[in-house]
Amino acid sequence: MAYKKRIVDSQLTELLTVAGFVVIEGPKAVGKTETAKQQAASVVQLDMNINSRESARLAPSVILNEKAPLLIDEWQLVPELWAHVKVAVDTRQLRGQFILTGSAIPQDDITRDSAAGRVARIKMRPMSLFESGESSGVVSIKKLFTQEFEASRGPDITINQIAELTCRGGWPRNLELTNVQARLSMKSYVEELASVDLQRVTGIKYNKTNVLKVLTSLARNVGTKASDTVIGKDAGSNSVAIDRKIVAGYLDALSRVMVVENNPPWTPNLRSRSRINGSATRYFIDPSIATAAMGVSPQTLLRGEIQYLGFLFENLAIRDLRIYMQSIGGSVKQYRDSSGLEVDAILETDENEWAAIEIKLGFSHINQAAENLLKFKETVDVKTSGRPAFLAIVTATGHAYQRQDGVYVLPIGTLLP
Repeated sequence: MAYKKRIVDSQLTELLTVAGFVVIEGPKAVGKTETAKQQAASVVQLDMNINSRESARLAPSVILNEKAPLLIDEWQLVPELWAHVKVAVDTRQLRGQFILTGSAIPQDDITRDSAAGRVARIKMRPMSLFESGESSGVVSIKKLFTQEFEASRGPDITINQIAELTCRGGWPRNLELTNVQARLSMKSYVEELASVDLQRVTGIKYNKTNVLKVLTSLARNVGTKASDTVIGKDAGSNSVAIDRKIVAGYLDALSRVMVVENNPPWTPNLRSRSRINGSATRYFIDPSIATAAMGVSPQTLLRGEIQYLGFLFENLAIRDLRIYMQSIGGSVKQYRDSSGLEVDAILETDENEWAAIEIKLGFSHINQAAENLLKFKETVDVKTSGRPAFLAIVTATGHAYQRQDGVYVLPIGTLLP
């Protein structure tokens, strides 16, 4: 399979010119190794070769002397390498020496030992629709922040295709598979998570059945602020909940293998007396993990679970928005206050510019979403937080245009950074 260009390619190129080493983090099968190989001069794959792992432990200087940039794949399998990489960078006083890829955060997170001034980090997620070729890329998020926009015909994506893309996910290995094959692939992915990956990262032998139940409950509560207690009750059986502390341990392990990525709250100054809800919204790094955990197909979603498909579409859109915002130095958050006012996505740049986005699967809720965005705009104290660069509704289908009230309507299949 030929390498498909990724948005992080240019980020990696740039960071190698400013940092001694770059760490690419993301869940397994997201494409980290292939992306890093495009720019590496030499490669050591610790997950593929036990001899390489032994050499890394016993004689790290031998490995680190390979031609730069040296890719050390799955570095967390020999976490003591972190210190040796730092020493090598300090000794050489050169940029772009190493690329470290990792699909898990070590239990004793050695990266907390500061490497400030030496390291740069990239978070890598499954492919966005632009990267996988489903988005036409006629609407630039970056240009929207400078009010550059032209109305455009949307791609011919149907709700049926949205359901299929949600179940397939953005995993590079799934792009050439049939829908049935992709679902089988994701089912295996989730099984491996529960039976192998969490134990590998934490050293704890988990109850596989309970892990799968928690994953299923997370999938059922995607796009919500469900607490650990709620997850435990939902995942329990015969009216017996899984203890909240056990659930918290599972969720921590799932975070370490980077398959869950919750959306943090945006906390602007407000004109109203409403209090901001400080809890995060629960999402997977890709909605296909949710569909695999739930065991649903595109046909199931379309026939009787349209409302649930709406939550999954929200996860899909959040995934893509995160990828696009990261590429321009920004982030994605969410807003909810004590009055019940909420906004699905707040896009924030590193220059403290912001935009508010609602995510809607169908057209019937567009007017309501626009009213909600305009109401939210009036809630924010613009003297301290500034005015929004734009307000927009991300939809599944249709055309890209600007409403008379100034709110953009943007099909997900038109977006790019």
